[in-house]
Amino acid sequence: MEKIGVLFVCMGNICRSPTAEAVFRHKVEAARLGDRFVIDSAGTHGYHVGGSPDERAIRAARSRGYDMDRLRARLVEKEDFLRFDYILAMDRQNLAILHRMAEPQLQSKARLLMEYSRDYEEKEVPDPYYGGLRGFETVLDRVESATNGLLKEILAAR
Repeated sequence: MEKIGVLFVCMGNICRSPTAEAVFRHKVEAARLGDRFVIDSAGTHGYHVGGSPDERAIRAARSRGYDMDRLRARLVEKEDFLRFDYILAMDRQNLAILHRMAEPQLQSKARLLMEYSRDYEEKEVPDPYYGGLRGFETVLDRVESATNGLLKEILAAR
């Protein structure tokens, strides 16, 4: 069986997208589906390549039982559009970058993560980098909601 590839994308790959990766991986493993997925995250900008997620993101995630300790920032690559079935941007700015990177026939793989949320009208996950801890909690709230919808949709489609 071919694995389902899910890639989460934000700007620097140290706050929102690694949070989404950790939350989604946790949900997939809790459903005993880990062997059916390839889950990763990446950034559109190379500010933090090779670095760990933001300490505030790690702390907020850990408080809800999510593990981000082994994650390292990387850049999105054109090849990701061939490797992943779902490429999920945290905001419209990064979605636009993804659409510019992709070959025209692969652009539809890139969507906003929040399109999968039924709990929020806003379709972006706000960048918490320049704020306080509350911003990281907001990211978790939105990501938890959207990844619930994402997993349901993937399972219903397969």
